[in-house]
Formats: sequence, C-alpha cells, structure tokens
Amino acid sequence: MKILYAIQATGNGHLSRAREIIPHLQQLGELDLFVSGDNANVTLPYPVKYRSKGFSIYYNRTGGLDYLKTFRNTKTQRLIKEVRDFPIEQYDLVINDFEFISAYAARLKHKEIVGFGHQVAFHSTATPRPKRKSYFGELVLKHYAPCHYGLGLHFDEFDDFIKKPIIRSEVRNLDVKELGHYTVYLGHYEDKEVIKYLKKVKDAEFHLFSKSAKEIDKYKNIKILPINNELYLESLAGCEGLITGAGFEAPAEAMFLGKKVMALPIRGQYEQLCNAKALKEIGITVVKKINEKFPLKLHNWIQNVKPLQIAYPDQTEELVSQIFTNKEHLKKLRSNRKRKSIFRWLLST
Repeated sequence: MKILYAIQATGNGHLSRAREIIPHLQQLGELDLFVSGDNANVTLPYPVKYRSKGFSIYYNRTGGLDYLKTFRNTKTQRLIKEVRDFPIEQYDLVINDFEFISAYAARLKHKEIVGFGHQVAFHSTATPRPKRKSYFGELVLKHYAPCHYGLGLHFDEFDDFIKKPIIRSEVRNLDVKELGHYTVYLGHYEDKEVIKYLKKVKDAEFHLFSKSAKEIDKYKNIKILPINNELYLESLAGCEGLITGAGFEAPAEAMFLGKKVMALPIRGQYEQLCNAKALKEIGITVVKKINEKFPLKLHNWIQNVKPLQIAYPDQTEELVSQIFTNKEHLKKLRSNRKRKSIFRWLLST
C-alpha cells in the first residue's frame, strides 16, 4: 500500500506530532512524506519526498498575526500550480494534517482522503469556542484542508471522533524534576519584547527559547537558548512551569508531565483563541497579551497557581490502526461536500 502523509509546517506542533506517528505508518505500507510551509523550527528525522512553501504565517513583534506580510508572501499562482500538479492519484491512502495542497489536489481529482489532527476537532460544535465566534476563522478551520473523513485530537474527548492528545515517546520517557526555572516558548513574540518583562520578575529564573539565538547565552535572570528539540525537552523536564502560546502540543505535553502552564494565544489567530477557551475551562491560566501588567500576572502565577497533571493515554498505534481498519471510527466531514468555499475559486481560475 502506498501512503502519503501530508503535514502542515506553519508551526512546530504538527511536525512534533508527526515524529511520533511516522514510525507507525511505516509499518503499514510504503510511506511518502509531504511537508508544506516554512515557519517551523522543528525538523523531521525522516526523508521528505515533497516540500512546498505552502501558506506561511508571519507575526508582528508583539505576538499578533501580521496579515499584510502573510498575504504579501503568499504566491497564489504557485499554489494553484502545485495543487494541479501534485500526484495525489499515485496513493492508496492519503492522511492529511491540515495541509492545503494535497487536500485540494484530492478534491480536484475526486480522491478520498483522511484528516488526522487537532483542526479536525473543530468539525464538532461541542469543541470549545470563544464567546465571540469568527465566521472567517470557522471557515478556515473547516475548509482550509477539506477531507472526506476525519479523526480529531483535542485536550479532551469533546465528541465521539475526537481523541486525547498524542504525547511523544520522548516526552513520556523524560526524567521529570523540579529544578526551579520556568521554560518560555513564545515564538510569536520578538525576544526583546519578552525579555523586557521577564527581567522584571527578579525572583524567578527563565529559560527563553529564541528563534534568533545561535548558542546558549545568559542575560540577568534569563537563560537564552536556541530552538532545539533536545534542549527544549531537557528544560521542560526540569521546569516548574511552561509559558507558551495557546497551541495544542506544547500545553498538552506540559500538562502530561505535571507542569503548570500559562498560555498566551496569538492575537487574531482564531484556533488559538478556541484553544485558550478549552484550556481555561480545565483550569489553565490564560493571559491575552504581554504588556505592563504582565510581570504582576506572571509573579502571581508563579506564587499561587498549582500544576495540573493529566495522564493522557498512549494511544498512537491504536489511532493509526483505526484510520486503516474501520471508517466507523472516523467522522464524515461536511467540509468536503460540494459547496462554495473561500478557496474553491483557486481551482477554477
């Protein structure tokens, strides 16, 4: 069986999860990988057959989406050509983790594919949303990578086709300690903006992971580290808590390890606002943005908030098996019905 696993790489979470899933897929057939997007700081230790810049997302220095830069760097004609030229028909099974090109290549060539990942969970109305829903945000979550069937992942099983997070083996096997520092992973903020406020909380030590750092450095109470999987896991295993965005994988891994979490959602990123709502419901501290009030909020979190530990089960092999053996476990997704969507015009131009 020829299998294609298409992975979105506009952030680190999709690739981090893929590192755990790929070995299981390799046991079930001849596997090719497609990685789309160039914003990730995580690499795959496996050969990648297809690569594309896809849609890449950019942020401003204060933690919000930079819409102008994002759209300016999106090459529409290139994307259309890649959709039309992609050899999706060569594969017996296509598994899609929120990847645009393979999803629309499949739609164009009338091929069924399976969505597997966090974004699939938003096809359920039971999945938490913020009070103020975004019509455009909902449209993107459901139509950016349309699939016929789906198996979703979230912090809890909000629906029958939504499963709990996949925790990487390398996280499960960590030697967990409490060494007194706090791990900071806020890739959507510029380092200077974060450092300006972290240094004001003088009674705490921080490990700040930086996209621009080439080597380990120290500034006052802040240890600055380059983004590296081994360094991050070492810091996470020994930290008292994690300060990160309202993504999916990073908060889930920290909660699994029994570390307290502070989540700062990317402003203007609807999926992260939804995640923030879900995190808040289970007792995680959510802070809207870094500003002059942040040091006090951070100090209070350090002093008063207790960690939450969730024993997420090791279910990767079981979930991968479900995709292959029984479509009854999967959700038939509304997004692949023949209807107008924000992206359909791309295929007819």
